[in-house]
Amino acid sequence: MSLMAILALVVPAAIYAAAPLMLTALGGLFSERSGVINIGLEGLMVVGAFSAIVTTLTLEAAGVGAASTWIGLLAAVVIGALFSLIHGVASIHFRADQVVSGVAINLLAVGLCVFLIKLMYGKGQTDYISNRFYRFDVPVLSDIPVIGPLFFSSTYITSFMAIALAVIVYFVIYFTPFGLRIRSVGEHPQAADTMGINVTRMRYIGVMLSGAFGALGGAALAVTVTGNFSGTTIAGQGFMALAALIFGKWHPLGAMGAALFFGFAQALSITGAQIPMLSSVPSVFLLIAPYVLTILALAGFVGRSEGPKALGSAYLKGSR
Repeated sequence: MSLMAILALVVPAAIYAAAPLMLTALGGLFSERSGVINIGLEGLMVVGAFSAIVTTLTLEAAGVGAASTWIGLLAAVVIGALFSLIHGVASIHFRADQVVSGVAINLLAVGLCVFLIKLMYGKGQTDYISNRFYRFDVPVLSDIPVIGPLFFSSTYITSFMAIALAVIVYFVIYFTPFGLRIRSVGEHPQAADTMGINVTRMRYIGVMLSGAFGALGGAALAVTVTGNFSGTTIAGQGFMALAALIFGKWHPLGAMGAALFFGFAQALSITGAQIPMLSSVPSVFLLIAPYVLTILALAGFVGRSEGPKALGSAYLKGSR
């Protein structure tokens, strides 16, 4: 197998595997840039995957057709934002320990969604949706030599959506008044308060945006990769997204790059059996490679990464 053939196999897989991580990491960025630690990204992805699949299945049964998947993504965004308010109320209003609150979100999300699936469908998982997002070749662009087969062939619409949103979030965070307010309440909330910024409101907005993006990441995974929902649909992806956020130094483009790095590791675990130099490697090593690389990345870089100065601290004065 030629090098180009190997890259054409691995690169598209890396990009689509990175898309859910990218979206979820962007959600965590809004929350943590506002000063609220969000360990609950895993739970938000679970809620998003559940919402997207259940909504899509319901609309398919009603005869809506291909639009049902897009409506499912929208439903996931809304429900994820509302679900994240649990973390927001606990950590902002009641000033609970933000790490404990995030862990509770993870446990609650899995338990609640599995219970609802059992209640609604009488089994531990949903049926498969009919209108999934499938791979496609981008017209014209996929015919470009070298670049086309790598970036525009056998790809998913969610991959382009994730990359586009990463660029948009970068612009919003660093070049808009809203982004300045978000960053200010995460760096020095007292100073932001004296400038007339409602710290409590901005932190709630940051947490709700994390819920929306985290749920969108889970929904993207569900409607492209799995096609249904069960208690193991997410299986640690939220924690990898959190690692990508930290590895990317709380920067939108850095988080995107870190997500692509972890996506590449997942792509090797998926396509390794088809690559001559990796075909003899036991499959278990390829399966654990993404998680080992996550640990190594954090062990090597987390000490050099400094988050927002007020990250994890409660705002004692309250809103203006």
